[in-house]
Amino acid sequence: MEAETLALAQEIDFSFWALFARATLTVKIVIAILVFASFWAWSIIVQRIIIYRHARRQARRFDRLFWSGEPLDELFEKMGPEPKGRVQRIFAAGMIEWQRSHRSDGALIAGAQSRIERSMDVAVTKEAEALQAGLPVLATVGSTAPFIGLFGTVWGIMNTFIEIAQQQNTNLTVVAPGIAEALLATGLGLLAAIPAVIFYNKLSTDSERIIAGYEGFADEFATILSRQLDS
Repeated sequence: MEAETLALAQEIDFSFWALFARATLTVKIVIAILVFASFWAWSIIVQRIIIYRHARRQARRFDRLFWSGEPLDELFEKMGPEPKGRVQRIFAAGMIEWQRSHRSDGALIAGAQSRIERSMDVAVTKEAEALQAGLPVLATVGSTAPFIGLFGTVWGIMNTFIEIAQQQNTNLTVVAPGIAEALLATGLGLLAAIPAVIFYNKLSTDSERIIAGYEGFADEFATILSRQLDS
């Protein structure tokens, strides 16, 4: 009898698609949500990695230009009021306000320094929001996916016990498929959550470093303009 049960158990298909096809509607919905969440998280991870690398490369390139000794007015004319780079946009915000703070006779309007600093602070805030877009999604996936998977597992096991009660049979061919289907949800939940948590922490740190660089540049640029204002 045991040999027959083992033979029947070996014939059961335990592939992902077979487990998904046999699962109840609720477990199927849970699995679909987790698969979607995993793909969404990975798309954000890859996108943010590319964006952060590009932002760091742009910042290094602009830093060399900014400290090359070229007059700031000429540098601004080359870039224009709406440059593509993030740190360049912060620079442009400061230069635009600097130019607006001059009257037609060349004299400065009172409060120029505070307006320039506020303009660059607003630009830094906008760039920070753009850099950190998508990170809340990673945090949400990382914190909720295990519980969604656990819900699918509990539901699947509950239906397995119902099936055992209806068939009044506890052999391996009845129990194994249901338990495997239920545990699949937990596995997918962890598969979605673990990378999301790891990369959320890494990308949050990376974005904070980039933003700190922008804030440092804004402070340095404001200091340079302050010297010119004082002179």
